[in-house]
Parts: sequence; C-alpha cells; structure tokens
Amino acid sequence: MKNTILMISGTIIIALSITLLAMPHSIADGGTLGLALLIYYAIGLSPSIVVFGFFIVISLLSYKYLAKSVLLKTLVTVPMLSLVTYLTEPYGIKLEDPLVAAVFFGLLSGVGFGLIIYSGSSIGGTSTIALVLRKRFGWDVIFTAFIMDVVIVLAGVFVIGVLNTLYTVIALFIGKVASDYVIGGLDSKKAFIIVSSENDEIAKKVVSSLSSTATYINGKGVYANQEQKMLYILIKNHKVMQLRRIVNEIDPEAFVVVNNVKDVSGGTFFGSSNT
Repeated sequence: MKNTILMISGTIIIALSITLLAMPHSIADGGTLGLALLIYYAIGLSPSIVVFGFFIVISLLSYKYLAKSVLLKTLVTVPMLSLVTYLTEPYGIKLEDPLVAAVFFGLLSGVGFGLIIYSGSSIGGTSTIALVLRKRFGWDVIFTAFIMDVVIVLAGVFVIGVLNTLYTVIALFIGKVASDYVIGGLDSKKAFIIVSSENDEIAKKVVSSLSSTATYINGKGVYANQEQKMLYILIKNHKVMQLRRIVNEIDPEAFVVVNNVKDVSGGTFFGSSNT
C-alpha cells in the first residue's frame, strides 16, 4: 500500500510540474518526456499523447529482451501520467520569470521521480531503450541512456532556443539533486563507528534505548600498538541525536565517526520498534 501511494503521488507531481510549470514556459526535459515536450513546442501535439505513444512503442520493442517485471513497472505509471497531464494541460499559468519556473519544475519533477523510483516503479523511456540495447548489442546502460538524454536536451536548441535549453539544464540539475535526496532521505540511515573504553556500556544502552544493535569490530591502533574493539552501529536519521547523547553521557572522550548510508538490506540491525 505504501509503495502504491508513493507511486501515485510521484506520478501526479510529475504531471503537474509539466503542465503548470514546464509547458507554459517552453522548458524541456531529458528522456522521452523531454522529447514529448519538444514535439509539443514544435507542432502542438499534446505530451500526454506522445508519452503514451512512446510507451506502447518501447514496450513492443523491448518485450522480447526485458523481463516482464521491468515492463509491468510502467504499466500503471505511464497511463496515469498521460491522463493527469491531459486533464491539467489547460491550467498552466505563465510566470514573469521563467527561471523561477525552471527551478520549481526541476524540484517538483525530481521529487516525483524520486517517489516513483523509491516505490519500485518507473516511467520507462531512455533507460528502457538502453536496457534493450545492452541485451542486443552489449552497450553500457548508464552511458547509453546519458547520451540519449544529452542528444534530446541539445536538440532543444533548435526548438525552444538557447536560453530555454539552459533553463532546461538548470531544471535537470535541480531535479537530479531532488530525486537523489528523496530516494536517500525516505530511508536514509547513519553508520556510527565508535572507539571508546566504555564500548560495552554504550552497546547495552543502544540495544535498550534505541531498539537497534551494535557490532564489535576488532582493530589495532598503530600509534599505541594496542588491540581495540570498535562499535559499528547503524541507525535511522531521526535517532542520530539520541545516540550522540548516549555516547556523550557515557564517554565524552569517545572517538566517533559518522557516515551516510543510502542502502541497507538483510541482517537484523533494527528492532521492530525502531521506526
């Protein structure tokens, strides 16, 4: 249910960012969505129709080469994106400053893409084409998708002009940052490495207070040439300050290193109450 809500929310956000911000200001995008917008600016054909048409063509071409699960991911998002885009096209409002529109288009579309990716879905496009080309010719997926996106964005120079293409680049950059933040932020964690003479007491407090666990790592200090146990503790972001307080209360002189963690799978790092 959670992933379904995220997928629907992300799709609606992307559609609204297109119709309310991108289309009234002639701002494009990368991938098939960007190509659909360029076609709209050139001949007036609705992006909702073009995106859905691309979806059908790409699905038919990739059917033999990709796992069915990959194709099914776009089965809900693309038709929904097309529908919401079609219904909200008349409501775009032109702002005095197109740069503001580009910034917020990038922000909202990035958040939308992040939610869709986090939900396990996608909107297909150049990434799907790149996967097919890898299966058929062995091409690198990331590089191939990147080249296709660059070509589409640069093609905008001939349709929307240099200035609006630069606005598009700004929107893409902001969108990339926003989507990365959403993907990492929704399930982000911190990894603590703690060196202290009171490691045993810190570990017990972590288990009892944070519903998490800790792992001992054996190490040896080079300068002192002594064996030393280190604590490795993985916690969710909202409990970082609680762990810091525990460490400071037990051993203010403890050596602490904190790293960002974007992906964790398997194991039993978290108790059932650590939400």
